[in-house]
Parts: sequence; structure tokens; C-alpha cells
Amino acid sequence: MDEATTVELVESLIATRRSILPKRLFEPGPSEHELDLIFRAAAAAPDHGLLHPWRFVVCPSSLRADLAEVFAQSLIERDSQATERQIEDAKAKAFRSPFLMLVVVNLRCLDLAIPASERIVSAGCAIQNVLLMAHAMGYGAGPTSGQAMYATQLRNFFKLNPEEEPLCFISIGTPDRSKPGQPRMVPADFVKSV
Repeated sequence: MDEATTVELVESLIATRRSILPKRLFEPGPSEHELDLIFRAAAAAPDHGLLHPWRFVVCPSSLRADLAEVFAQSLIERDSQATERQIEDAKAKAFRSPFLMLVVVNLRCLDLAIPASERIVSAGCAIQNVLLMAHAMGYGAGPTSGQAMYATQLRNFFKLNPEEEPLCFISIGTPDRSKPGQPRMVPADFVKSV
């Protein structure tokens, strides 16, 4: 494959990637082999100082009911007046995609010469690599967050270290339909000279 073709393929992959909500992702999800390729893509993210400041924590299907309870308890702690419907909606979030993982970033207790912002950038690059590789494989994927991410129960469930912070969830699966492209910025919107 020549350089022009490679550039066109990469540009097309990047331009057509869309974040897909977890509720729009269904089986099949990625196989073990495909996950290995996805994780290898993440490992190619820049990492100043080779700190390895981020990691992924996979939540297997067998533990989704436990995660659902974490989401429910987090909601109840934030809102003691939550309705049964709201609690059930919170629980449902744990089951919305075939593959689910939490992205965690280490913001403390590392080489202080490498600022926290660079650690977050490294994690963001790893996330983008995951999303692009999943897209290249024909899957839908997207990052999500929410107030439950900062609950003590969630930290305990995912066994986060004290120096770590949850950054986002990533869901991967087969999208229920093609998502139309949304308008994107053009370079003139965000590129300026000094």
C-alpha cells in the first residue's frame, strides 16, 4: 500500500468515527483477539517519562449486576428522594453494552516532573486509539462519565488506588444503526498563529 492510500485510509477512519451511546450498543462485542488488538493500540499512546499513568479496568458481564447496585447506591446517596424508576434507570446503565471498562489515571504519587495534565493527555490518546481501533473493526464505541464515577462505592468496586482517579467509561459493541455525522470544526475554527 502506498503512502497516499495509507493517508486516505487513516483520514477516513478518523473522519468517520463517531461516539455511540452505550444504550445503542449490542452483541456481538469484541472477541478476546480483537480486544488484544484494541489494547495494543492503546499502548501506542504517548507517555512522557514512561510513567504508565493510566490503566483500564474491565467489568465482565458476570459482575454487571454488582455494578448496577453500585450505580443505584450512588444515586441514592446523591438523592435520597430518587424514585424507583430513577433507581432502575441507574441500574440499567451497567448492562448497556457488551464490553465495558473504566479508564483510570494516576494523578499523584508519580514523577512530579511530569505534570498531571500530561498524564491526562496520555490517557486521552489511549482512549482515542481504542475508539479508532474499535471503529476500524466495525464496532461502535464511546466514552461516558457521570456522577457515579466519583462515588466511594465505585472506587471500591473497581479497586482504585488512592492516587488514581476515574476518567471515563468506554463501551464497545455493535451499533444498532449508523449514526449520522455531526458537524465538526474546520481547522480555521481552532488554528491560529501567534
